[in-house]
Amino acid sequence: MKKNITINLCGRLFQIDEDAYELLQQYIESLRSYFGRQEGGDEIVDDIEARIAELFDELRQQGIEAITIDHVKDIISRIGEPEQMAGEDDGGHQSSESKESPKEGHRYDSVHSAAQDIYNNVRERTAGKKLYRNPKDKMLAGVLSGFATYTNTDPVIWRLAIVVFTAFYGIGLIVYLVLAIVLPEAKTPEQLLQMEGKEVTPQNLADIVVEKDETATQSPNLLRSLFSLLLKLFFGLFVGVALIVCLFLCVCALVALVMVVCALVLPISSSMPWSLESLGLAGLYQSNPMVIVLFTFTLFMLLLIPIYAIIHMVLSLTGKTQPMGTGQRVTLILLWIAALCCVVPCSIIMNQYSEEYFDQKYDHHVGYRYQGVKMSEEDRDFLRKGGWNLLTAGKCAHYTWSGQYPSGDPDIRYLDTYNDNCEAVLRVERNQEVEPGVYRMDCLVRAEGPGAYVYAMATDSTYLMEIPAYEDKPAGLYELLQQELEYGRDKVASLKYLNLNIDSADVRNHAEHLNSWSVVTIDSIVSTDGTIAYGMTSDRTITNQDCRAKWFSATDFTLTRIGDLPKK
Repeated sequence: MKKNITINLCGRLFQIDEDAYELLQQYIESLRSYFGRQEGGDEIVDDIEARIAELFDELRQQGIEAITIDHVKDIISRIGEPEQMAGEDDGGHQSSESKESPKEGHRYDSVHSAAQDIYNNVRERTAGKKLYRNPKDKMLAGVLSGFATYTNTDPVIWRLAIVVFTAFYGIGLIVYLVLAIVLPEAKTPEQLLQMEGKEVTPQNLADIVVEKDETATQSPNLLRSLFSLLLKLFFGLFVGVALIVCLFLCVCALVALVMVVCALVLPISSSMPWSLESLGLAGLYQSNPMVIVLFTFTLFMLLLIPIYAIIHMVLSLTGKTQPMGTGQRVTLILLWIAALCCVVPCSIIMNQYSEEYFDQKYDHHVGYRYQGVKMSEEDRDFLRKGGWNLLTAGKCAHYTWSGQYPSGDPDIRYLDTYNDNCEAVLRVERNQEVEPGVYRMDCLVRAEGPGAYVYAMATDSTYLMEIPAYEDKPAGLYELLQQELEYGRDKVASLKYLNLNIDSADVRNHAEHLNSWSVVTIDSIVSTDGTIAYGMTSDRTITNQDCRAKWFSATDFTLTRIGDLPKK
């Protein structure tokens, strides 16, 4: 039975056999004896001890409870004895020469051979290496220097490439920031050796320590110092912007927290601000509460993850805490993307539900129908009392309006519709019985753009007249009435066939309303059966023209008999 000993190696406790402990102690003492004569020898031995502790940890993770002498021998063979250092330089130098021997006289016989040679070259350059951020030759975060070391190329090439790509909509800057977050930095001597593709041996560890000391004592180059200063200024600007973004996100998170608390505390049917009812989401919460719950949870993730990342970055830059590990960074990025993928569809569903709720609550169309079309009570009553028929109605915000009648009377309504995208399709018509004969139809009209018409239909004939666009219309009512007033008439003659009732003294008072309207006349309407249908339309099936008017209006349709039917 072997006796186990508990040892403390680099702050970690391990169970080790007694004979294995003696071998390990002899090995470490030989290392201290060998490196004791060199500058930085203690640091080299400490790094080797740290490497041994990591290997012991790997064994423990494999389920090995006690370190045996075979384990120690295997670790010593992997790290190497101090006496083996003499031959390592020659072998490594020869290997390096063999690797770097140029291939002369090679010609590519095909694209495949060229691609294969490029692949072999890249594979040869990166063989045995791990990609880290290089702290020894960094300008900002060491990303580009790490790629240069990994591919055995000049870092200037990578820096110029990232500057060029940054000019294309900031792609280079985004890629650099992502790599700076994801890639770990080579901090320990072992990681520096892995970055350069070297074996973790005592001699190489010694070289790394000596190189680190020499780098620290080198005098900086003027151009490099200037470039480094510019990068630091840029990085400082980036940190400042990040802090402003962090502050903005904190405010958004606080507002979201207040809204969530109000929504949870206040009754569902409450009309208080930020309650579910006031947000139009009470019905959604009762029918499908998971949408709101998922949206709330992922929204806080979307806000708090960047806040945490920015605060952690600032603290790590000031030395208050350690930088994030690669696993933690990747986890936070994946969580943030997952939260974004949940917030977007949930917000779309909530917005649609809220819009439908407020449309039903505040839209006056709800509850009133006329000939199967939803509309306001005022629209319904006007069309019903006037005998108007809705033959076509689509995308119309309303069907009548008031407040801009030529006489200035705010209570008089008239036919009117509106669609901001010029998509209103309307055909409203009225039938009137008349004596057979020839008629003239007069009406007042206005339109924001072309494509709206007034029409009359009699004896299988259709008479169309386009409503003149507002900017291109002929003389408005004000100009016409002014002309009439020049003749000194108390009542304007041109209003006799319209339903206007404007005294000459009121013409100037209503100039603005009057001038927006025009008089349209359709002559020679022949009715043999004693009926005439007339109205207003933007239906392309009638007009053969697309409507490009946001709004158009018509009122005061008047039929005047001007003659008898022609004799056959």
